[in-house]
Amino acid sequence: MTLPFYLTFIRVVMSPVFMVLYLFGTGWGISPVGICYILLGILAICELSDIFDGFLARRHNKVTELGKVLDPMADSIFRLSVFLSFTQGVVQLPLLIVLVFLLRESIITSLRTLCALQGVALAARLSGKVKAVVQATVAFFILILMTVYSRGCLAQGSFQLMCFYAAGIAALYTLVSGGEYISANWKLIKKAFSH
Repeated sequence: MTLPFYLTFIRVVMSPVFMVLYLFGTGWGISPVGICYILLGILAICELSDIFDGFLARRHNKVTELGKVLDPMADSIFRLSVFLSFTQGVVQLPLLIVLVFLLRESIITSLRTLCALQGVALAARLSGKVKAVVQATVAFFILILMTVYSRGCLAQGSFQLMCFYAAGIAALYTLVSGGEYISANWKLIKKAFSH
């Protein structure tokens, strides 16, 4: 139970907190602008924890097999929770966009697990790290737009359209990164499944 583990665990715990605040915060008397700032704070904490848990684990030689599994899982759970929340409320993203994120994570995680069971390790790719940055950037962008919208400085139609295009770009890159991951590891995947 090291510090990197606790930082990873923060993202898992904050996933339902983000969803509940986004969906029900105004019903508890929190102003729409106040909710935006709280959600931005949660997002910042979780994204910073993602950066620091890996950094601390490597620096203090605390990299574990469990950590290698839990870290990307926590990332996926948190980011999927954020974008799933955005299908409701004022943002109204199409569920199909979130399903693209879910499909990519499910396929890649399943492949990595099945290959690991066969003794074949599939390394993380740069495209996967870029995908995480793109998704995080889009989540921040949507929450910043939501703050502007909540202050009455942006029309609802324009707000939702901008959110849709931003999330669409993230979904497109998510698909590309998934394809690149499979393509780059294709020989190893074939090797694992030929055992």
